[in-house]
Amino acid sequence: MQTLRPAAERGLADFGWLSSRHSFSFGEYYDPNHMGYRSLRVINDDRVAPGGGFATHGHRDMEILSWVLDGELAHKDSMGNGSVIRRGELQRMSAGTGVQHSENNASKTASVHFLQIWLMPSARALTPGYAQTAFTDAQLGGRLQLVASADGRDGSVAINQDASLYIGRFGAGQQASHQAAAKRGVWLHVASGGVQINGAVRSAGDGLAIEGERIDIVGVDGGGEVLLFDLA
Repeated sequence: MQTLRPAAERGLADFGWLSSRHSFSFGEYYDPNHMGYRSLRVINDDRVAPGGGFATHGHRDMEILSWVLDGELAHKDSMGNGSVIRRGELQRMSAGTGVQHSENNASKTASVHFLQIWLMPSARALTPGYAQTAFTDAQLGGRLQLVASADGRDGSVAINQDASLYIGRFGAGQQASHQAAAKRGVWLHVASGGVQINGAVRSAGDGLAIEGERIDIVGVDGGGEVLLFDLA
């Protein structure tokens, strides 16, 4: 069974320095029919203007992933971490008992485009943690590369939830498949471009909840990038 969440129906927040599309309810955008999917709570498609950013603020009891699609994102937090996240790099911040952090566009001339992802943790009041890992074009090209998992297997970032995140970039004709185990579900988010999912072309920003069926991904002309969440 598939349920489509069209890109155009997502929530929108526009503050000038930030343009954000919300796949699920977030901030001032509330839709009781779109509160998340299984442990996946937030997918925000954020574009931050040059020099803009999120001032220091707090989080707790959440697994927060940032995936940069274009540009550079500067991060600082109360755990002492400071870094710049670039295209192909995944950052994980486990907020646990509480973390303060800021996120800013590292450039004064170019915008940064990234996905902010929140997953509910497997337990509350965990010890805060941080990780950042880069994945190459070769790792992501024409396949589903595991980038985050509960056990950190195969070089993925470890997260505190029974969830696996795969990312792939598919040029025209490139293809991959995924079959979730029984009682698990998949959320598939098209991050950029377009891909064919089980015979139907989906475009940037589209989301799909898929349960009980195999997922076949095929790149179309121009190519596309997808994030696939396999969730308990």
